[in-house]
Amino acid sequence: MNGSWKSLHEIPDDFGPTAVTIGNFDGVHLGHQRILQSVARAARARSLCSVALTFDPHPLKIVAPSLAPKTLTSIRQRVDLIRRQGIDRVAILAFTPELSQLSPAEFAETVLARKLVARHVVVGADFRFGRKQAGDAEMLRSLGEHLGFDVATGGTVLVGGEPVSSTRLRDLVAQGRMVEARRLLGREFSLQGPIVSGEGIGSKRTVPTLNLEPESQVLPADGVYVTVTRHSGQTGHRESITNVGLRPTFEGRHRTIETFLLGEMAGPTPNAIELGFLRKIRDERRFPSAQSLREQISVDIEIAERYFRRLHALSENRP
Repeated sequence: MNGSWKSLHEIPDDFGPTAVTIGNFDGVHLGHQRILQSVARAARARSLCSVALTFDPHPLKIVAPSLAPKTLTSIRQRVDLIRRQGIDRVAILAFTPELSQLSPAEFAETVLARKLVARHVVVGADFRFGRKQAGDAEMLRSLGEHLGFDVATGGTVLVGGEPVSSTRLRDLVAQGRMVEARRLLGREFSLQGPIVSGEGIGSKRTVPTLNLEPESQVLPADGVYVTVTRHSGQTGHRESITNVGLRPTFEGRHRTIETFLLGEMAGPTPNAIELGFLRKIRDERRFPSAQSLREQISVDIEIAERYFRRLHALSENRP
């Protein structure tokens, strides 16, 4: 069971004892996954409830709004990805100006010891907490000795010789480097959100598409991508291609995310979808006519179909 509270007073008194990790976990990349899995293992070994404590909005939205990063995952998507790591409960705490003013000692006592009844806490090596980020892992360990919990730090995960981080992941996605982003995530980068009405250009002048309104903020670089499309009510996924961009051929002014399903779409149009981005095919560009664009889309579809055929062949040849 997940918890979502607007203040510390709303956290139930019987919430614990627990093994806890604390963080924003935006993207839930391999570094986050290592820490989350460590907490889940420790909780099972010590008969504790495993808890991931995260915040909404991002703390920088409150203490330094101009520095707040764009989100890789919506809070709903983040919770789902965290739970997949074996975590029993995800505690979503509203980050408020009042919370930001708690000293490290007050945070450790009020949130961890009293509210979450923490017995074991796992944090990243660069973890900071409390007013003006004055606390670190060593301070938390010292506080825990008096408050009844022990503290462990998760090791850094390296990919390509560099630490995995949400900042690095944001940069890769923003550049359209989906294959590299997948190495940091252990899965493809994805966007979730409702399907919204478009302007009818695709169905009338090129190909019919599903138009996604993403719940998160970091978008892939403008261009055409090989994607997989998932939606509720169906198992598995559908192969697809997706255009992210302004549709310059039609003088578009607003960035859109338009997905074309390979093969016929069975059943009614879904209300919401998740798009997994596998690789970039090309940059978005202006074409001299709708007919020229249709011809290019046919080429894009063939590239995507060849890509999926190779994936299927590789899958069939695996022992």
